[in-house]
Amino acid sequence: MATRAAPHLKQDGGENGQGRDATRTHRCGVCDKVFSCKSKLNRHMRAHTGEMPYECGECGKRCTQLINLKTHMRSHTGDNPHACGTCLKVFMSASRLNIHMRIHTGEKPYMCDKCGRQFRQHNSLKIHMKTHTSDKPYRCDKCGKQCRQLGSLREHMRTHTDERPYRCERCDKRFRQASTLRVHKRTHSDEILPVAISTDPKAVRTRVDVKAPCSTLDHHRVSDMSLTNMATGAGSHLKQGEGEDGQDFPCTHKCSYCDKELRSKSELNRHLRTHTGERPYRCVECGKRFSRQFHLKTHMRTHTGENPYKCEHCNKGFSQSGVLKTHMLTHTGENPYRCEECSKQFTTLSSLKSHVRTHTGEKPYRCEECSRQFTTLSDLKRHMRTHTGEKPYTCEACCKQFSDLGNLKRHIRTHTGEKPYKCEECSRRFSELGHLKKHMRTHTGKKPHKCEECSRQFRELGSLKKHIRTHTGDKPYERE
Repeated sequence: MATRAAPHLKQDGGENGQGRDATRTHRCGVCDKVFSCKSKLNRHMRAHTGEMPYECGECGKRCTQLINLKTHMRSHTGDNPHACGTCLKVFMSASRLNIHMRIHTGEKPYMCDKCGRQFRQHNSLKIHMKTHTSDKPYRCDKCGKQCRQLGSLREHMRTHTDERPYRCERCDKRFRQASTLRVHKRTHSDEILPVAISTDPKAVRTRVDVKAPCSTLDHHRVSDMSLTNMATGAGSHLKQGEGEDGQDFPCTHKCSYCDKELRSKSELNRHLRTHTGERPYRCVECGKRFSRQFHLKTHMRTHTGENPYKCEHCNKGFSQSGVLKTHMLTHTGENPYRCEECSKQFTTLSSLKSHVRTHTGEKPYRCEECSRQFTTLSDLKRHMRTHTGEKPYTCEACCKQFSDLGNLKRHIRTHTGEKPYKCEECSRRFSELGHLKKHMRTHTGKKPHKCEECSRQFRELGSLKKHIRTHTGDKPYERE
């Protein structure tokens, strides 16, 4: 019977030609992979033939194995029988729990022999290896798009067929992917599990706020929104499939909203928050919320005053390594980003992009209160404080409050007497960069402000404004 089962089955006999020896193996005729029993070989062959004989009666999803279908059915019933003993997060299958446990242990047993990167799952390593080969074996017959994984191709095909198998029970809205439905369901619930952060700079840690309004949530709901889930991005937005013997593997890391492809499931989860607006990490000092734990840790340094990144040249401290790198360019004089319009150079790409808008006139950020528009998001945020009256920055010396951090830093120098900006020509020092720039014009003779009436030029904008009044006759400070 075994030899007549199918033409693609190859059998290897045991030692000494024994007929039904326990060492008999079953070899795949397509890829030569060897299995210990015929049933495993039959399941494996479906990976080549694409056969999926088990169909879900709820959503129509098809599976290659019965155990995969049973596990999938729990996504409809809500049954999560496997619980993590560390964080109480629950899972539909034992294999997912085993993989999750590596988050707590830090175990990453699978290493890439090309770049040394390590992974918690074997299939994550397989997917990663394709980034070295650029192999995309799955091709769409409609538009020719190629995908690294079969699951990615199947989800892509729904953009052509407009198939939407996942339905919201609250509003009847339908979606192409289960992950999109999960994100959508949050629009029907306002409950978020807050996260608190210790202010101790030596041990910034996360903990679940037990005073949060979670008493109405059932055990599964609390576990789904547990800190581990938020911190690692485990599973909530990921499109996953299951392999042989019930093992799980990530099928795709594509965004359900904009089709952007991400390299890992953690990157996908972080990216999805740009669409959902979810900010699960909250500062206990000021209540500000963040989409990433790393951003919260960095923000906490504004409260603790910690500046772990020191400049080798001037010993100035910074809360972020990226800010230190940008600062270092002020010592080297390097300005790698150049404007094609006016040839002005900048130390950062973001500064160049903001500058280019002065040429294009683009102001993409709009105030909802007064409709005023701004070239940068930071300018809009500062402007919004003129409506709210918010002044979050306080001077510790005199308790004066400011709406802008830069204004506070300049003010503090009136107490310390610090003048960090030095003229290279005459060694005169200034407390503000703008004052140094104005002073430098006395050496260069540059007069950038020109009168449109008589073409007279001035070093400072204030001088030009005074001059213009000689043409207009305006006397704004005349006594009544």
